[in-house]
Amino acid sequence: MSPRKIFWVASVLLLGASFALAFVYAELAWVLALVIVVFLVGVYDLIQTKHAIRRNFPVVGRFRYLFEAVRPELHQYFVESNSSGRPFSRDLRSLVYQRAKNVTDTIPFGTEKDVYSVGYEWMNHSLQAKHPPEEPPRVKIGGPDCSKPYQAALLNVSAMSYGSLSRNAILALNKGAKLGGFAHNTGEGGLTPHHLEGGGDIVWQIGTGYFGCRDEKGAFDPSRFAEKAAHEAVKMIEIKLSQGAKPGHGGILPARKVTLEISQIRHVPMNQDVISPPTHSEFSTPRELCEFIAKLRELSLGKPVGIKLCVGKRREFFAFCKAMLATGVTPDFITVDGGEGGTGAAPLEFSNVMGTPLSEGLVFVHNALKGCGLRDRIRVIASGRVVTGFDIAHKLAIGADLTNSARAMMFALGCIQAQKCNTNDCPTGIATQDPDLSGGLVVADKAVRVFNFQRNTVRAFSELIAASGLSAPHELRPWHILRRVSSTESKHYGEMFDYLDEGELVRGPVPKDYERAWRQAQADTFDPVVLDERMS
Repeated sequence: MSPRKIFWVASVLLLGASFALAFVYAELAWVLALVIVVFLVGVYDLIQTKHAIRRNFPVVGRFRYLFEAVRPELHQYFVESNSSGRPFSRDLRSLVYQRAKNVTDTIPFGTEKDVYSVGYEWMNHSLQAKHPPEEPPRVKIGGPDCSKPYQAALLNVSAMSYGSLSRNAILALNKGAKLGGFAHNTGEGGLTPHHLEGGGDIVWQIGTGYFGCRDEKGAFDPSRFAEKAAHEAVKMIEIKLSQGAKPGHGGILPARKVTLEISQIRHVPMNQDVISPPTHSEFSTPRELCEFIAKLRELSLGKPVGIKLCVGKRREFFAFCKAMLATGVTPDFITVDGGEGGTGAAPLEFSNVMGTPLSEGLVFVHNALKGCGLRDRIRVIASGRVVTGFDIAHKLAIGADLTNSARAMMFALGCIQAQKCNTNDCPTGIATQDPDLSGGLVVADKAVRVFNFQRNTVRAFSELIAASGLSAPHELRPWHILRRVSSTESKHYGEMFDYLDEGELVRGPVPKDYERAWRQAQADTFDPVVLDERMS
């Protein structure tokens, strides 16, 4: 029985018992008054549209806000101490909530971080600070073979599938993207009517399961792909090679979340876990990957086509770079996901220790493309734990052109990190297919919050770079971000990482840190060339 039904049943029983008690014992009439007050509070919770927790759990849901009101002690104890894995800090969640609600996000009493702790990062301001632009700049995505380039925002909604998220959550994200003019990635679960209903710009992700564009045997279906790619709302196509939360593992949608609608959208059977294979069946070599990119670009009538990956073995990415050089086919963008990325269903070991963290992976991809002379043709998107304006500046300075965010967008929807994403029992109605729970998420209200969060965060980024004396995001460089490496020493990212010159890998000599992986890479296979170490 849903919490709403429990509330109505309990209310009827309590009201009846209270009336009887007050009728027999007049001095206990206060009990009836108290029950009536609680009942009216519960009814109000059910009909208000701002808080999904209170709509789904009338009266009881208010205790969460009580814990927050007396923070940090009670809120930290009851919420953060019960969070397994690697939850976002309370301060970051609060920041997202404030920006999503258009509440002031200024803080009193100065810096709250220990600026002398190892890992503290910052930017330096300029005595020639500038005024931030009225409208944030956009990034053109589309290489020389793309006839329909897309002007992307600096912060967009990262990949989250319908199925993992509820219909109302998808609608709210997409309508928020429409309001703010930013892109919404479908995730590998396929393009659905709910992605199209809101009118927002869509990045259609094609995963290893080819959901929504597969035949009865699970293979890629060109005709189904072309039909859906033709939608005006679909602005870009993203081929998912791997994701940061579980690279090399494939996706999982538990059977309990596979509704009849999801079964029809994805072309998968009911009552079974939906498992995405760990690798693609349409290609198995770097050269074939380039050919698949060209094929999707042709089938989509010239729309930008890119790939998404968490960096793993460096020689395999170098093999892809050599295939690009050999074929002349390049993706229009590459989305780099960090090994620290989150998901609702991933094995603990994969979530914690598999895959290159975002900063290292982002620098490597930027260097690989730069060293091959390909960087100007390909936009790089950073995906992973982007919450603040500084996060955007950080990613752009070390190698990205724009960013995607998933978890922060979920916070904007009202996620409280209950960590029930894989159980179908998400209390906020975000990561569930239970209609009683998802019905508590009011699309119109949450769409505005998603829009507010994105706009306010990009505005904060614009103010940061203006304070740094920069006129545009593309002027950010690695030395604009500094990191404390000991209590008495700090370095900028240009000192922490070696950045390659244009064409350095092709022209030579290859830097020592890249030499072995570069020599092992070959365009026609992801397998390594066997090197004779005596000759190296």
